Amino acid sequence: MKKIVFVRHAKSSWEFDITDINRPLKKRGIADSDLVSRAFKILKFSPEIVFSSSARRALETCEIFVNNLNISEDYIKIEDQLYDFGGNKVINFIKALDNCYNNIMIFGHNHALTSIVNTYGNIYVDNLPTCGLVIIEFDIDCWNELKQGETLKMIFPRDLKD
Repeated sequence: MKKIVFVRHAKSSWEFDITDINRPLKKRGIADSDLVSRAFKILKFSPEIVFSSSARRALETCEIFVNNLNISEDYIKIEDQLYDFGGNKVINFIKALDNCYNNIMIFGHNHALTSIVNTYGNIYVDNLPTCGLVIIEFDIDCWNELKQGETLKMIFPRDLKD
């Protein structure tokens, strides 16, 4: 069995005149990352490795999660392939993973992650919101056998706010 926790980066800022890959999180994005990561911590999921897109907003979201989950930053691997908006690069990345990993986290982008959780999960998500988290379990032994799995849990910031 393999599990992936997909996390779309939190809300990012457009107020700076910088390239897309360098956009930071907004204050709301920081707060949502803290909120969702604390709710996720209750599930006691222990990733063996954490992958993040090279985009600043994804990496900042990842770092908040890792900090709140008490995971060593040594577990974070930055991957350019995850800076993908269509999804094919992310799927190819997953299929090429080392089979020694059974429980992983991926921090990435939309529309890629919405498409992937709908293709490989069994619960439809209209739009994976910023800082939305989806856990999918796959009945496979090797990542290159990736096929539809079971959506175990979804955590969205809006569901955690009063």
